[in-house]
Amino acid sequence: MKNTEILFLIVNNVALVGWLLLVFGPRWRWTGKLVHSGLLPGLLATGYTILIVTTFGDAEGGFGSLAELMKLFRSEWAVLTGWIHYLAFDLFIGAWELRDSQRAGLAHWKVVPCLLFTFLLGPIGLLGYLILRRLTPTEK
Repeated sequence: MKNTEILFLIVNNVALVGWLLLVFGPRWRWTGKLVHSGLLPGLLATGYTILIVTTFGDAEGGFGSLAELMKLFRSEWAVLTGWIHYLAFDLFIGAWELRDSQRAGLAHWKVVPCLLFTFLLGPIGLLGYLILRRLTPTEK
């Protein structure tokens, strides 16, 4: 198995642990220690930073046009780095959604679909949560 594949499996599992904690253990102390503290998103961000430092500039392409971006993402390392970017930010946003919903007194079952969409489709889950937050009276 290639290094990129191994790293892909590792980062996916790190993120999955965080998401499982958010959905199934929203008030569990380990959710606080691993996700709300920033530990798991921070680990992903660290991996992202290491890959940017060690591989940035190795691939053709850039960010100046869609054509350059498509060239850039022909590199396995660039795609993996981009994927870790999504994993870190989506998990961070999911953790924020949960903390915000708890502060507002929203029932967890109402937030779970938003968390799942944030996990799978990032901005759609965030948008769903923002709409839920706006339209649902708080229960506190």
